[in-house]
Amino acid sequence: MLRAALALLSLCFTFPVLAQDAGTMKLATVAPDGTPWADLLKRYKKAVEEKAGGKMTVRAFLGGIKGDEQSIARQVYKGSLQMAGVSTGAMAVLVEDLDILELPYLFDSLEQADKVLDVVRPIVEQLLEEKGFKLVMYSENGYRSFAMVPHSDDPNRERFIKTIADLSAVKMRSQESKVHVNMYRALGASPVTIAVGEVMPGLQTGVVHGLDNTPLFIQAVGWHQAARYFTVSEHIYQPALLVVNKAWYDGLSPDLQAAVIGPREALEAKGRKAVRALSPLLVKNFEASGVKVYTQTAAERDAFRKATRPTWDQRRASATPLGQKLYDAILAAKGG
Repeated sequence: MLRAALALLSLCFTFPVLAQDAGTMKLATVAPDGTPWADLLKRYKKAVEEKAGGKMTVRAFLGGIKGDEQSIARQVYKGSLQMAGVSTGAMAVLVEDLDILELPYLFDSLEQADKVLDVVRPIVEQLLEEKGFKLVMYSENGYRSFAMVPHSDDPNRERFIKTIADLSAVKMRSQESKVHVNMYRALGASPVTIAVGEVMPGLQTGVVHGLDNTPLFIQAVGWHQAARYFTVSEHIYQPALLVVNKAWYDGLSPDLQAAVIGPREALEAKGRKAVRALSPLLVKNFEASGVKVYTQTAAERDAFRKATRPTWDQRRASATPLGQKLYDAILAAKGG
């Protein structure tokens, strides 16, 4: 059932790239073959090569062959890769202010997220270009929720995150991002920043007791095999980005530049739509694979929202002037 569900999501995620000459673009992603990210890569590859008319070849490297998301982003920055498809949280390792897009409970709905991201696109592009990247298109990881391993002292005791007290002093895997770390600290947890490839052994050995991510990503990388409790909290909406090394892109002929950017209009909206359509099915897949699922009530969710709201001002205070402009533009686009 999971494989069938993931196959339906073929339009959804971002992906990376690398190149050896002006006519070769190499892509890399942490997503394994058979996932929606991999399927989207194939669609993007086909579209670019067709538009390039034989002047460009696209190669894709899946499953973290080229490293974790942060490593892939750094390789694009250095120019050893041309393109990366990563979450905004991962890109924030190099373009710090991008994690402002992932403030907890920032968006009230997916429709609002789409609207705001379109409005602030010029600022996002400027932030990326100042660090040597060019935005090709948005994608999304989706809503992140909490996943926990069983209690070591009592394996039969449920470990859902219903209240803030449930996270008190709990070691939680966090992305290497100010926003994610600050959120966990605001909730009383102990954030541990570890790479994607280290999460599974971390869950198995007790380095961390839980994590947050989307149903799609958790199942794609197999973390649900260790984390047996999933709480639908949807506390962070996480966009994703397809970015290219700007210097490499600027060196392309106009027709090849058009080939690289061209698929955005056709794939961006379809990718989001496909992810969202499958999210409920992926939650059901948890239950089918033995993972217990709990959905927070409106009151429980509101308590988390209030507890993490101070992290917004905290993040704005540490942002660059352009990052503060992004923050202010987001709030203005939301209507305050």
